This record gives sequence, C-alpha cells and structure tokens, in this order.
Amino acid sequence: MKRILDCRASDFITFNRQDLVESIRKAEGRTVMAEVIPTVQPLYPEVTNAELARAFGADLILLNMLDVFHPYIKGLESHALFGEMPGDEMSDHPILELKRLIGLPIGINLEPVDFSEKSSEMNEVKRGRLASIEAFQKASELGIDFVCLTGNPNTGVTNEAIEQAIIQARREFAGVIIAGKMHQAGAGNVLDRDAYIRFVEAGADIILLPAPGTVPGVREEAFHELVQELQALGALTLAAIGTSQEGADVATVRDIALSSKRGGADIVHIGDAGLSGIAVPENIQALSIAIRGRRHTYIRMAASVNR
Repeated sequence: MKRILDCRASDFITFNRQDLVESIRKAEGRTVMAEVIPTVQPLYPEVTNAELARAFGADLILLNMLDVFHPYIKGLESHALFGEMPGDEMSDHPILELKRLIGLPIGINLEPVDFSEKSSEMNEVKRGRLASIEAFQKASELGIDFVCLTGNPNTGVTNEAIEQAIIQARREFAGVIIAGKMHQAGAGNVLDRDAYIRFVEAGADIILLPAPGTVPGVREEAFHELVQELQALGALTLAAIGTSQEGADVATVRDIALSSKRGGADIVHIGDAGLSGIAVPENIQALSIAIRGRRHTYIRMAASVNR
C-alpha cells in the first residue's frame, strides 16, 4: 500500500485520505484490516497487539476501545522512545510511537450512541470513545488516519446516529470515514440498504457490512447486491468479521474471507475477540492468504517499515 507523508503541525506520519482510498480501490479486494484492543494486556507482552497483527499480514490497524482524550497502548512501555516527551505531550505520544513501529494507517472506533435508545441494560461508553465533534478534532490532532463509526455490543448505536456522526466527522476530520454495523450493537437493522445509501450521501468513504456467514441471515447473494450498489455510488465496502469468529478455526475464517471476496468487498476485516484483544494470529494470516495468496501475504509480513 502506498505510503504518503503529509507533514502537519504535529509532525506525525499520516496517510492522505484520497490516496489511501485509491490505494485500497486499486488493491482489488486484497486489503486486510485487523482490529485490536490496545488497552488490554497484549497476547505477548514484548509486543503490542497492533505489531503482532501487522506481522501476520494486516494492512490497516483499527484500534477498538481507545479513549482519544486518554490514549494508552499497552505494550509500548518498554520502547526506548517512550517517555522522552515531557508533560502533557505524553498523552499524545503512544499513537506516534505505534505509527513509527508499524508504518501502517491507524484508525479508531468511535461510537454514535443514540441516547434516546439508552437503557439501564446498555453498556456505558466513555466520552473519549463517543462520536462527537471534540473526539473527531482530537483524532485529527493524534494523527489518526481513519475513524470507524460503529458500535460495540449493547451500546445503543443506531443507523440514524451513525448518519449524523458522518456529517459531523466530514466537517471536523480530514481522514477516511468508515460507517456501519458488524453486528446488532444497539438498535436498528444491521443490514439496512437505505441506511447505507444515506451514509454514502452523508460523506462516508467506506461502508461496513457484516461479512457473509457472520450475522445470521447475511448471505453472499444479498451481500453482493448491496456491495455492487454502494460501489456504483462511489463508496468502498468492508466485510467485517465481528462476531467472535475471529477465534474460530482456520477453515471457517478462510471460508468467510473467500465469500466476502466473491461478494465484491474491497476490504476484509477481522475482529479483536479471538484471544487477548486480537484475532488468532494464524487466522489473520489465513485470511490474507485466502484473498491474495502467499506472495502478497509474505511480502507484507516480511517488509521492513523502513522500506
């Protein structure tokens, strides 16, 4: 994937929105996104989960559960660069250090909670994880390359709230916007054609759909029809494995990946619930090999960030 250096006041390595979108489009369905939880103990303490996901073939890293006002990535503590920035700059430092280590675009989940749908049974979402004007502005300051407007389980996220969040994000955030649900995550229909079209019209670059074989009833034929319609409108599409099947056997992950590619997805995503805040690493590799073969997978795995 083409690396774009865009010098901003924060001096972060950033990936230009249009170039990133075009790179994904030209990859012809061979882009892998791995979601990880940066705040939990990594699978192996010597490296972060993001580094591990990259090593097994991921092209894009999506950080789930990150608080933009208190960014923390467990596993960075031992790196020499960590701790050199004094005072308030320390709060911004983890994203910079992670980008230096993996050399990939980094995104975060922000949750458009519909508070009219909230109930005592729903999980509370911290301010730094809510889709808000302040959070979009902070994401830009941190050097985040893309935001994913979606919902974790039982958080009260609705398609209507996602649509309004897209409009806000397009005004406040210069990076790529992904929007959609990979499972119920609140209220409303997961596979909602009309909502997807509204997301594109509101300014989303990439529409997230549950991959065939993940959410009950999501079949390859219906998925393919939606993908074709959304791509005709100029959007990219992402097939998400967000139903803990990232911890299934290799054959299941490979089957979902191939079904997603047959369905026309531009990106295949694998979630964070396989092990400790990361998919089973072998499943990331198996997904990558399934949609693009050993050649591209091994090159991604072996290439230095200095290339």
